[in-house]
Amino acid sequence: MPILETQRLILREFVPDDADALARILSDPETMRFYLKPFDRAGVEEWIARSRRRYANEGHGLWAMLLKSTQELIGDCGLVVQEVDAANEVEIAYHVRRDHWNRGFATEAARACRDFGFARLPVDRLISLIRPENLPSRRVAEKNGMTVWKEVVRVGLPHLVYSIRKDRNQLR
Repeated sequence: MPILETQRLILREFVPDDADALARILSDPETMRFYLKPFDRAGVEEWIARSRRRYANEGHGLWAMLLKSTQELIGDCGLVVQEVDAANEVEIAYHVRRDHWNRGFATEAARACRDFGFARLPVDRLISLIRPENLPSRRVAEKNGMTVWKEVVRVGLPHLVYSIRKDRNQLR
């Protein structure tokens, strides 16, 4: 069942059978270079299980990103509650398989998640946590109408907190 649809993408809940396709993304050292390390198979399976717990507990999470044309899983994108400076914030997060980079899929999915979040969640702000050197993800956030709000340290590494406010989004 699709959660969101865009011109080229479908976002749906992950299922355990997605592990092989998701591993092509989360286990790729180049794709995951801004994380502490790529995920092994157990880590990928836990990623799916954690996403499924979020769907049940929060009504949202990271969703599987599929190409409409082929139904192929090429990434994930969604809304995840993150603690930032002792406050809960809702993050728009995304990953795209390397062979689909630079085609606008992350931006397309992130915009759909932004609009979903503001329409369905009781929030006035959405964020994206991005390592400063992750220029592609920063560009996605900026194309999504976000600007740098502040810098924080997470898992011992500096992260920029990009944000967009609901009232600003309504002007688009």
